[in-house]
Amino acid sequence: MTAGEAPASGAGTAATGSQLSPKPVSVLFVCLGNICRSTMAEGTFQSLTRPPHASAHPLVKTIDSCGTGAYHVGDSPDSRTMSTLRKNGITSYSHAARKFSPSTDFDNFHYIFAMDNSNLRDLARLREREVKRNGGDEGVGKVMLFGEFDGKKTRKGGGEEVDDPYYGGNEGFTVAYEQCLRFGKTFLGALESGELS
Repeated sequence: MTAGEAPASGAGTAATGSQLSPKPVSVLFVCLGNICRSTMAEGTFQSLTRPPHASAHPLVKTIDSCGTGAYHVGDSPDSRTMSTLRKNGITSYSHAARKFSPSTDFDNFHYIFAMDNSNLRDLARLREREVKRNGGDEGVGKVMLFGEFDGKKTRKGGGEEVDDPYYGGNEGFTVAYEQCLRFGKTFLGALESGELS
């Protein structure tokens, strides 16, 4: 945890007798419109934590995605996102786009992952307001760039951005999928190792 940022209550570890046991976390992925990158991240992370015919991952309670803008509220993910997920064996994903809700999302999610620095700035600004409204950051979800889990040394305020593939071709969606898969695996590994407690 970084100074001034606390996970929502229940994140990290809890004492049980003389041992510490991990508590399940809730994860929210955020991009601009909630039809390309954040849905790619959500679908990919669901596949890592809730594989078909297997139990859900014990450290991950809730996974969702949303956008900072209301451009596509109620829409399904971009067809190229869905095609890319299907090509990679993710066939049961569905989602209706929604806009980020500061009044509930900061309370309901431990980790709120921005896809790029613009989303990160928007979320950080909203988080500041929520912390002031709350009288502190206790129980307010942590905001960070998903690309901080790029598989390289984690750098405070650094990490890869997931570029918006909306105006490009299919290759941009493939790159976004590969990034989301890599970041998701690294984040999950950090949860499992207790690095994030």
